[in-house]
Amino acid sequence: MGRIAELDSIVSQHDLNNHPFYQDWVAGTLPASKLQAYAADYGHFIATIAIGWDTMGLHALADEERYHEELWQGFRTSIGAGDAIGRVETEVLVELARKDFAIPGTCVGALYAFEAQQPRTSASKLAGLQTHYDVAPEGMRYFEVHANDLSEVEILHEAVDKLSDAEFDAARTSCENICKAMWLGLDGVYQA
Repeated sequence: MGRIAELDSIVSQHDLNNHPFYQDWVAGTLPASKLQAYAADYGHFIATIAIGWDTMGLHALADEERYHEELWQGFRTSIGAGDAIGRVETEVLVELARKDFAIPGTCVGALYAFEAQQPRTSASKLAGLQTHYDVAPEGMRYFEVHANDLSEVEILHEAVDKLSDAEFDAARTSCENICKAMWLGLDGVYQA
């Protein structure tokens, strides 16, 4: 199995679109209070993404991610969410992301865990917002921007191919750890 196929296999085992939280969101059965809790909590994870691109030396992408943080704040504000982390699962995700995004050997895998899912999850969440929730246009902009954005994944494919075997082992482990932590972060909000 090739490296990308290995990472894709890990990601598919933890496909966030299969999590009950996202399934309820798409179906319109997710209570607004859980959507608000998610927006508040997950925004702290979104704020870590730029670290990974900076670690890779791709500062323009890191700046773009900082702009995406602002778009997330538009979502958070439009649904009346606060900004404090409310769950330990989110704290674990954020700390793991900060650590793995800051290390050259792990940042590629950590970014892959997120970026490989981002277009699909954004498209499904956008559809759910448009169909079932009363959200202002600025609240949907984050998801509109990411719904068809595959450019980061393509960059990561190239980066994966350039890793040494030891670096790829670290990237694969990080990919799995971040995937699991993102899933558990959703568990924390969903089961609260």
